[in-house]
Amino acid sequence: MKKKYAICGVSGRALGMFAKPILTTYAPRCELVALLDTDPERFELFRTRFPEHPAIAVYGEEEFDRMIEEKKPDVVIVAGRDDTHARYIVAALEHDLDVITEKPMVTTGADARRVLEAERASKGNVTVTFNYRYAPVHDKIKEMVWEGRLGRITSVDLNWYLDTYHGASYFKRWNRRRELSGGLSIHKSTHHFDLVGWWINQRPVEAFAYGALHYYGSEGELNPERVDGRHCGTCTAASRCAYYKRWNARHVKDDHLGLLAAEGRQFPYTGYRPDQCIFDSEIDIEDTYAAAIRYNGGALLSYSVNFSLPYEGYRLAINGTKGRLETTEYHAPSRTPFPTPVQTIDYFPLFGSKETIHVVHREGGHGGGDPLLLNDLFLGEDRSRPYSVLSGAADGAYSVATGEAVWRSAKEGKPMAIRDVLAGWKGELTKA
Repeated sequence: MKKKYAICGVSGRALGMFAKPILTTYAPRCELVALLDTDPERFELFRTRFPEHPAIAVYGEEEFDRMIEEKKPDVVIVAGRDDTHARYIVAALEHDLDVITEKPMVTTGADARRVLEAERASKGNVTVTFNYRYAPVHDKIKEMVWEGRLGRITSVDLNWYLDTYHGASYFKRWNRRRELSGGLSIHKSTHHFDLVGWWINQRPVEAFAYGALHYYGSEGELNPERVDGRHCGTCTAASRCAYYKRWNARHVKDDHLGLLAAEGRQFPYTGYRPDQCIFDSEIDIEDTYAAAIRYNGGALLSYSVNFSLPYEGYRLAINGTKGRLETTEYHAPSRTPFPTPVQTIDYFPLFGSKETIHVVHREGGHGGGDPLLLNDLFLGEDRSRPYSVLSGAADGAYSVATGEAVWRSAKEGKPMAIRDVLAGWKGELTKA
């Protein structure tokens, strides 16, 4: 019997990452029975992309219960804007249904606690699609730590860089408003915090951080003109905007809705346009963070992220009582202004010779991780692995709480306890 799926939030991610595989690759075992969204235009987009499936039932954002009653899905996929996630995750759990949700699971520690409590009271389970775990290099790092090659983990250094194309895109879109995304320490950095926690098998306990808005917003040094409400496609100051000139920014693609910002076009989807000016005064999130995070197993993380740099990627080092590993990724080589090497891992035993490990790289999104994640989601997790890769509600909650703790610490100038961010949650703090 096929497993039935309903999608809440008909985003570009929902269509490409979930709807398409369900309707094609996994169709023998899966069935898409319903779509739910606030905007009927997105249903039309679905029908345009999948004309062979015109009869999929559609529901408005307040018709969740009716959708469940009429279509009886086994699993609810939550893939809309970040601030909508908590509502549908909790509602699905109250119906004892399983949930697959995009990251971040939710946008606040308080909502993370709501999900944890709802899951504990439900027969359903939550899976958070942290696809970075599935990238071959990341999986190899996990394997090395799990095998004990580094010994007990003592510290981690992780510096993440987003270039002027990708980094700026968050400030053109809805992500630039904290109430919708939780800020980039949640929307983006949850990926990074989840990776570290998974690699070292420890939970975060406390964070201290600094953060700032250096590049974007009305005070950005490269703002050519202090005028609000502009759009790249029609901006009269475009010829004086370094970001626009570098990337022909009117054509930036919104990775959530899959729309192109074309000059002179009025976008549908409740009037939303993904080419809003990166120098608007409404931007209320940060573009730079530096943080120190303490874990329950004694490890310390030194973390930084910057959303306006000449190239994209990260530098990672993990230190332990038996050795150290290092790796550097250069993402998006076509946007990098120099030749980029294939990513490898350097391993340094505490008393021995350096070893360079070459990893087989795979095709597919997120470093080859997406296809493997989809197999686990729709065919069942590969039980031959010695450790779990799929992430659950606790993973989602702790990554969100870490992101909020980083932001609150930067705002309030003091360390933030993860338990406090999770509103006193008394659940488990160690991974199985």
